[in-house]
Amino acid sequence: MKKENLSTRDKKYLWHPLTQHKLGKPQLPITKAKGAILFDEEGNEYIDGIASWYTVMYGHSNDYITSAMTKQMQKLDFVMFSGLTHEPAIELSEKLMAILPDNQAKLFFNDNGSTAIEAAIKMSLQYFHNNGEKRDTLIAFEDGFHGDTFGAMSASGLSSYNGPFEDFLLKVIRIPTPQEDNIEEVKSRLSQILAENKCAAFVFEPLVQGAAGMKFHSAEGLDALVGLCQEYEVLCVADEIMTGFGKTGKNFASDNLTNKPDIICLSKALTAGMFPLSITSCTQKIYDRFLSDEVHKGFFHAHTFSAHPLGCAAALAGIELLNSPKIIERRNYIENAHVSFANNIQNHKRVKEVRVMGAILAIDLEIKMERYGSLRDELYNFFLERGVLLRPLGNTIYTLPPYIITDVQLQKIYEAITEALDTF
Repeated sequence: MKKENLSTRDKKYLWHPLTQHKLGKPQLPITKAKGAILFDEEGNEYIDGIASWYTVMYGHSNDYITSAMTKQMQKLDFVMFSGLTHEPAIELSEKLMAILPDNQAKLFFNDNGSTAIEAAIKMSLQYFHNNGEKRDTLIAFEDGFHGDTFGAMSASGLSSYNGPFEDFLLKVIRIPTPQEDNIEEVKSRLSQILAENKCAAFVFEPLVQGAAGMKFHSAEGLDALVGLCQEYEVLCVADEIMTGFGKTGKNFASDNLTNKPDIICLSKALTAGMFPLSITSCTQKIYDRFLSDEVHKGFFHAHTFSAHPLGCAAALAGIELLNSPKIIERRNYIENAHVSFANNIQNHKRVKEVRVMGAILAIDLEIKMERYGSLRDELYNFFLERGVLLRPLGNTIYTLPPYIITDVQLQKIYEAITEALDTF
């Protein structure tokens, strides 16, 4: 008896994320992946132009990383991280501290980006609670996205994700992102919020808002906002889940700031997409607030798979690759290629705005409003038909490819985008 194809089997029991199954097409079955290429069950190839949600920055099935994970699996597969410790977690803490902003002092392990943010928010609220203060307000940017758990949703500002849950979320006051022409206006608004509310934390995506359409904002402006919050002892939480590990041109987007965040959240490229793992790092001052002879002042927050040895092994291998000569060369090549392509298309009639930061290229389309609702799916399918996996965000086409992508593969992405501009 012939086995049903993967799409048919998938439809029987699976519920996919970010999918309206009544309207959506069948999911594309991927059977293997190598480098920047995905292969479906028919043998068709697709260039992974977004590194599978910005995770596999060193390529799929990277031999160096899979080898490190295999060696770790044969030595220590898993052990709980409460009451026990292990070398991969210890070594990872040492290697991360060497590249994180120098005010960071402690690492707390979680299992994905949302839970890294969740831990950061809980840390912030308890930080003040342990000191006898009740601070009940978070500050966040308009149109930010920080994940799908309740604390992370609260900090997020995209109603398309949060609509059914808005009556159940934490108290959050939103401010615009700082641009070159509104920094003083945003600072004034923030000053008012800080003076009139009991604010615990400012949660932000540094320099780039991913889910909002790869929107950029001013490093100078963000630096001023962080400094202002820290004057009021409001903890600043940098969501580096998307931006971390070289994507903006530096190891972390926070490296562009003079006023460093108090808490940093990491995931996605942390393990190069090889394993679900995340980290919430913080300053020594925050950690010390939880030290007490009163047991309940500890941070009683846990994940079963915290500091999973296999995830730590993947992260260690990824960090070694991050600033290796070959990867640095490719990171620089991608940025330069993006800039060149952006210059070539910036005057196209369909281009409203084009921008580049590090490995990120984003293009806002000039499109009629009546087409806006269906545009994303049309573009997604258009690119797949040309052997390129991109996930447009509204009227924004973007690519954030693996660092190991070849010149030819990157050019194919540009050709598909150019064709889209001429078509839509």
